[in-house]
Amino acid sequence: MRNDPLFYLLVICCLAVVVILATGIGGFAKGGEFNRKHGNRMMRWRIIAQAIAIAVFLLYLWARSK
Repeated sequence: MRNDPLFYLLVICCLAVVVILATGIGGFAKGGEFNRKHGNRMMRWRIIAQAIAIAVFLLYLWARSK
C-alpha cells in the first residue's frame, strides 16, 4: 500500500472532503455573511470532492483486484 500512488491520491481526496465539509459546517454554525455568501458553494464543492473520492476509490479497488 505504501508504494501505491492511488492510495495516496485516495487519502488526499478524503482529506479534501473532510476539510471542505468542516469548513461548510463551521460556516453554517457561525452563520453570518460567510455562510450567506459561501454556504451553498461549499456544499457543491463537497459533493464534487466526494464524487472524485468515490471514483478514485473505485479505481483503487479495480487496480488492486488485478
